[in-house]
Amino acid sequence: MARTRSRREFLRDLGLSAAALPFVLNLPSLGFAGTSARKKRLVVMFSPNGVIPKAFWPDETGAEFALKESLTPLEPFKDRTLIMHGVCDKVRGDGDNHMRGMGCLLTGIELFPGNIQGGSDTPAGWASGLSIDQEIKKKYQADEATRTRFGSLEFGVMVPQRADTWTRMVYDGPNRPIAPIDDPYRMFSKLYGRMKDQASLKSLLDDVKDDLKKIETAVSVEDRRILEEHATFVREMERELTSTDDGLDHAVPELEPGIKAVNDEIPRISKTQIDLMVQSFAADFARVATLQYTNSVGMAKMNWLGIPEGHHELSHEPDNNEAAVEKLTKINKWFCEQLAYMAKRLAETPEPGGPGSLLDNTSILWTNELGKGNSHTLNDIPFVMVGNGLDFKMGRSLKFPKVAHNRLLLSIAHGMGHTDLKSFGNPDFCGDGPLSDLT
Repeated sequence: MARTRSRREFLRDLGLSAAALPFVLNLPSLGFAGTSARKKRLVVMFSPNGVIPKAFWPDETGAEFALKESLTPLEPFKDRTLIMHGVCDKVRGDGDNHMRGMGCLLTGIELFPGNIQGGSDTPAGWASGLSIDQEIKKKYQADEATRTRFGSLEFGVMVPQRADTWTRMVYDGPNRPIAPIDDPYRMFSKLYGRMKDQASLKSLLDDVKDDLKKIETAVSVEDRRILEEHATFVREMERELTSTDDGLDHAVPELEPGIKAVNDEIPRISKTQIDLMVQSFAADFARVATLQYTNSVGMAKMNWLGIPEGHHELSHEPDNNEAAVEKLTKINKWFCEQLAYMAKRLAETPEPGGPGSLLDNTSILWTNELGKGNSHTLNDIPFVMVGNGLDFKMGRSLKFPKVAHNRLLLSIAHGMGHTDLKSFGNPDFCGDGPLSDLT
């Protein structure tokens, strides 16, 4: 049996530059290793400060359920949505609930002792284990059939530059937090190899246009379509990253980037990061990704929703403050709209080389560090899944009897094909194995 050519050998044989590599990673007709089997993908999306339970959790269980106000943006994807109530973060130890809610969310294990003092309880340090996304990444990267260029991609939206237990949920191992990239310019540069000065961004397509013509002669008609779609995305993203938002037809000011890292640009940053993530999946740059909105104790002021107060300060208001409850419901609905936009983009993007769409092979898990903001509870952590990547039985509302979230993390690993994993995080919370009734 003839040995399959590697991507780098393909580039070398055609005399192509390394800059062309991102455009050939997911072209099915090239016969690279790993392109024939179904690709499973996972996204973990985080938003902070808990939810308003009565506006979030359905009253019903099973397939016949109504979406509450905060979840109404998911109506177009209701049959591909799984709402999991009763999943609890049972990890205790050092740190306050915001810290443990964030640091233990994807790791399922205690924080190290440390000197970071929270709002209450003992100080703490970083998590003492790796996060489930990185566990899956390592499994995938160790196998040629599932290895990708980056393995995983960590996106952020207005994540503070400071590094502490409230701002990091992804861990490569004990004491090894990974910072998300919340600057779309930096993420674009990471995906496509280098970044020119924002003020004079010349299309990277100019550098690879001759290579792309060579590739077109060596691939199928279907792959030419994929190649053109990828190039079109890059061209449009470059235009987006260098445009101002006033819509006026004049030259871009030389030193002014199009997207500013300021609070009121959060909606635009969110859309850009989601678009970059979806394209990274279409190009098979990674099969695991995270998208982190702000941080635990997130202070964003959602002025675009007509809400001038900070998100965290609102979340501390009592339940009888009806105005605050209405605003928090609106905030969580906005986050759900971002989830719905991601699902829509995945659903309208064909799976390269396979049937269906990217959403048919991707599961998005939306979660939070708290169940409820003003009580700081770690019970009933919001876990909402959209998409069909894990082959779970979707279109349902489930209520579990206060089960440890470690079991859900284990279920996700098994759904991604990592079935040799018998426990995850603190093994004391994995005794009953993966959650039942998901598949």
